[in-house]
Amino acid sequence: MVAPRATIRLDKWLWQARFFKSRPIACEEIAAGNIRLNGQRTLKPGHSVGAGDTLTFPQGGRIRLIRVLAVGTRRGPATEAQTLYLDLDAPKDQGLAGDVSPLE
Repeated sequence: MVAPRATIRLDKWLWQARFFKSRPIACEEIAAGNIRLNGQRTLKPGHSVGAGDTLTFPQGGRIRLIRVLAVGTRRGPATEAQTLYLDLDAPKDQGLAGDVSPLE
């Protein structure tokens, strides 16, 4: 028998992962239809999310594409919050390759 997957409310996870300053703000974004869970728009703040789920939402003038790695247990410091997710569309480091093309 397979153990049930650990899940948490979507609004609570977005708050714990520090994407929103408060749960009411996260709830507003979800209710407005701005959050997609595994490619499907969700309007319920109480929708369950867990490890392996993918979230898509606008934030700070860009679209965030986030893979949930863990549900977490509290809203800790930013370093702890960053262990809860993987940013699938992270900006590339400008300092590594600069403007040099791989063919040069």
